[in-house]
Amino acid sequence: MGISSTIKMNLRTAPFFFLTFLGILFYTAWGAAYGKWTDVGVYSITVILLGFGLIGIYQYSIMEEE
Repeated sequence: MGISSTIKMNLRTAPFFFLTFLGILFYTAWGAAYGKWTDVGVYSITVILLGFGLIGIYQYSIMEEE
């Protein structure tokens, strides 16, 4: 039993899945558009989007178990 077995897509977790997807999309789009994959500004935005997304998904998966 891991966290992947307890994650369910619902109305509460949808915005956090979107933030996670947006973080990955932003990083790959920026790298593809400008050909520069190492940039501190891009990293900071990507980490914030992924962080909020993944922590939100994890938080709601814990709340649903209880």
